[in-house]
Amino acid sequence: MLETTRTYRAKIANHSHVSDDLDQCGFSASKLWNVARYYTQGRWDEDGEIPDDGELKSELKEHERYSDLHSQSSQRVLEELAESFTSWYKARQRGDEDANPPGYRKHGDEHPRSTVTWKQKGIKHDSKHNKLRLSKGFNLKTHRSDFILCEYETRPDVTVENIQQVRAVWNGDRWELHLVCKVEIPVEDAPGDNTAGIDLGIKNYLAIAYDDGDAELYPGNVLKQDKHYFTRDEYDTEGENGPSKRALRARQTLSCRKDHFLHALAKHVVEQCIDHEVGRIAIGDLSEIREDENGESRNWGKRGNKKLHGWEFDRFTNLLEYKAEEHGILVDRTSEQDTSKTCSCCGRKRDSNRVERGLYVCESCGATMNADVNGAVNIRRKITQNPPTGDMSNGCLARPVAYLFNQTSGSFHPREQVGCEP
Repeated sequence: MLETTRTYRAKIANHSHVSDDLDQCGFSASKLWNVARYYTQGRWDEDGEIPDDGELKSELKEHERYSDLHSQSSQRVLEELAESFTSWYKARQRGDEDANPPGYRKHGDEHPRSTVTWKQKGIKHDSKHNKLRLSKGFNLKTHRSDFILCEYETRPDVTVENIQQVRAVWNGDRWELHLVCKVEIPVEDAPGDNTAGIDLGIKNYLAIAYDDGDAELYPGNVLKQDKHYFTRDEYDTEGENGPSKRALRARQTLSCRKDHFLHALAKHVVEQCIDHEVGRIAIGDLSEIREDENGESRNWGKRGNKKLHGWEFDRFTNLLEYKAEEHGILVDRTSEQDTSKTCSCCGRKRDSNRVERGLYVCESCGATMNADVNGAVNIRRKITQNPPTGDMSNGCLARPVAYLFNQTSGSFHPREQVGCEP
């Protein structure tokens, strides 16, 4: 059995009865965020330092806004602000001129409904009747109740138990609950002893190479098209009171579409690995891509930094790991050092071998192949020395199968099946 966490979305069945209380909590979370935001700005202006969440908790635990929420809920608000400031600071170090620090949460005279998180001490779960008691903070308790009683509905196939966190999220129209649960999943035996290597990229979201010489490309054109469409001028409108409702909904839609793409991609890759009897996947570890060999922030240029910021490689790898584990497939994060420069046929390394974005030509052995697939083969060799079978320069590695995402079906299909020219 594999022990992991799953997040389930739940509809609030008694929304009309609890929406006012949830509004109060969301309002309070926004006010606490703003208090902490003001304190952080002061520290930054004074000495150029960003306080961590420990300092924020210590400084603000006596503030009246802190007592509006359950203590663990207040702590989570401060943790999120510290994480946002740290992310902004790292982007600033990389030279990303478009990066902005987290702002104040205000919208005219109305505060936005911030997400509120309850941890285990603030939750009581009645699994028999699908009810959750969510604790209020001291300042919001009344003579009637010191908790919010939510009745929830999930998909019929979902069993809610071992809740670790509950998040109340405003989806633009109403509140919904995100239930983070610890679950045990039966793990199947590995499909086989073969291996696969995955090279992550921007133009091609990933390339995968198998033991038997097969290779596949997964372009990220759908993500680029969505981002272009949902960040157009008519959507991305922002005034003195913050982004418009239309802009907020466009951003939410864009986020949902990206989520679906990543889940569908991870699922499809695992299915392909099962077909190829893969028991172990090597995937490029890009956790240090934002740093150079000396540990200093790497500047990829204005456009490169912006693309890199939206490249959620770590999130995809996490999805792939838990989906693969369910089928007994191990995922290894391995270094990508020199994998794009090295010829997977003869092992020679030269910067000039990669003559253009999608083409790799080895001056030593004459092999010509897709550059991303060449990288995937070299990543696969980090965990096995077995070479792929067949003629790599003239076979599948030179002309890999391209799988495109079909938005109508929500799944991946070979290029020719979705009506695209090669």
